[in-house]
Amino acid sequence: MTRASSSFEPQAFLKTVTGRPGVYRMLDEAGVVLYVGKARNLKKRLASYFQPRTATPHAAKTQALVEQVRNIEMTVTHTETEALILESTLIKQLKPRYNILLRDDKSYPYIFLSSKHEFPRLTLHRGAKRVAGRYFGPYPGALAARESLHLLQKLFQVRQCEDSFFRNRSRPCLQHQIKRCTAPCVGVVSKERYAEDVRHTVMFLEGKNPEVIGELAARMDKAAEQRDFEQAAHYRDQIASLRQVQEHQYVSGEKGDLDVIAARVQNGVGCVEVFFIRAGRALGNKAFFPRLPEDASASEMLAAFMPQYYLGSHTGDEQQIIPAAMITQPPLEDRDLLEQALSSKAGRRVTISSRVRGARARWLQLALTNAEHALAQQLASKGHMNERLDALRAALQLDHTPGRIECFDISHTQGEATVASCVVFDSQGPLKSAYRRFNIEGITPGDDYAAMQQVLLRRYTRLMQGDGVLPDILFIDGGRGQVTEAVRVLEELQIAGVTIVGVAKGEGRKAGLESLIVAHRRTPLRLPPDAPALHLIQQLRDEAHRFAITGHRKQRGRARTTSALEGIPGIGPRRRRELLSQFGGLQGVSRAGVEDLSHVPGISKQLAQKIYDVFH
Repeated sequence: MTRASSSFEPQAFLKTVTGRPGVYRMLDEAGVVLYVGKARNLKKRLASYFQPRTATPHAAKTQALVEQVRNIEMTVTHTETEALILESTLIKQLKPRYNILLRDDKSYPYIFLSSKHEFPRLTLHRGAKRVAGRYFGPYPGALAARESLHLLQKLFQVRQCEDSFFRNRSRPCLQHQIKRCTAPCVGVVSKERYAEDVRHTVMFLEGKNPEVIGELAARMDKAAEQRDFEQAAHYRDQIASLRQVQEHQYVSGEKGDLDVIAARVQNGVGCVEVFFIRAGRALGNKAFFPRLPEDASASEMLAAFMPQYYLGSHTGDEQQIIPAAMITQPPLEDRDLLEQALSSKAGRRVTISSRVRGARARWLQLALTNAEHALAQQLASKGHMNERLDALRAALQLDHTPGRIECFDISHTQGEATVASCVVFDSQGPLKSAYRRFNIEGITPGDDYAAMQQVLLRRYTRLMQGDGVLPDILFIDGGRGQVTEAVRVLEELQIAGVTIVGVAKGEGRKAGLESLIVAHRRTPLRLPPDAPALHLIQQLRDEAHRFAITGHRKQRGRARTTSALEGIPGIGPRRRRELLSQFGGLQGVSRAGVEDLSHVPGISKQLAQKIYDVFH
């Protein structure tokens, strides 16, 4: 989540936005939510609002919305479907001015399956549950319920017609002709076969659908073996539709009131992310950035945050009511004491836990993901960046504040597929459009000095030819040897005015113990662990390392195989075939969440996480 600011700079903000699915909330200057939307790719969706005026113009309503936006908050989700559910919940809760609001929102819709009929009926239901049968739901809106009904009609062809229509048929209706009903009204289907369709429908609605998907996958394989590819494609599409609608929702299903609290610390900055669930409904999330003392850990920050937030003065905001249960990560050392204090203030028992399973574990993972994203945004914010650049100027005793910084790193596995990365930061933070990767060739495997020499020579030869801008500071992930290579290359190219600094890892590679090897200085420079300049250097180095590792893995994967699944340790031909069958192809696998992947036979939770990480 972003923090409120008096001025909103869209282009600077968009540099910090993730490309993952999620929900965004646009706020005005007073902090009032103007619009809630969802996106498969948050970065692309939000960028579409702030295109230059010369591009395709917005509608008048959208233009009026964009002109009022002063802040944007985001909630990152695992899948698109989660984003859809959360978007619907937030629209009902916040009632934003620029969203279309349903006026018939007196009750949540259910899917109803009658039990008194020989051939049960499946339909949408609102209101009191007076009729005998099974009620599945509630759904976040009529649209989601109707989509599920439409899918069930295609998959299992259980009737949805009114009883009066059903009793007075003498021939099949149009629904049977378009394969949406098996026409039990005129005896086209037997009672046994219809009962089987009803049983599969109930299994699907209860979430017990691995057997149903497994059966469809078996039918797809059989059709393919018989070279009936059209029918096999039909089953594939059915599987994909089933997976999309029946994904495990991380944003619904919890009972009662619950707060999920995750804390993260990186480069001297801390973030506490709180997810609010009231009466089983997600009300949204909020990020806090406490001021930290030197060497403060995430657990220490969380231990200080919770008493201040929950036991301090409250404004009556619904989100600040002490819930009956809280989930935290990391765990709290004084959990029992805090539980007693919260229970005393709330007048009822309050529990705090950190070791959770099932739906609560998924909630906790979602909070951790959003904490990491909010922290990355905070680290890249303009004000924060200017403060760190000024601190870096003072630490390195430069004449002026650096406007552009480059950092290089080398990645390989025992000399295989060596890749060098170059990341660029300016006063706005990471300048990702200027990032570059270099495939290193023609050197002795594992020779990091030669690799560094090659990448610097290629990079700065190109810059000297006019393709880019020289940096003020050049950082290298390495020690004195790498710095010497950098000095030699820049002297050969006759480049002056660039400060060269090597970042040597400290004892045990512990963050905060790094030594800075500044070219032409005899003694290394060591900054305090809480120094803003050191935090910026750590962020630069970590980003360069991440970018290099990503390129190295891609390069190694291309060298070994052409399939994304084949490059994952633990995924053999049988598991690969099972994944493709269960999700209807590679695209379905790439869009699945960790929980859905782990339900495929032979795929553990850890292996599912590896698969998810490859595609995200």
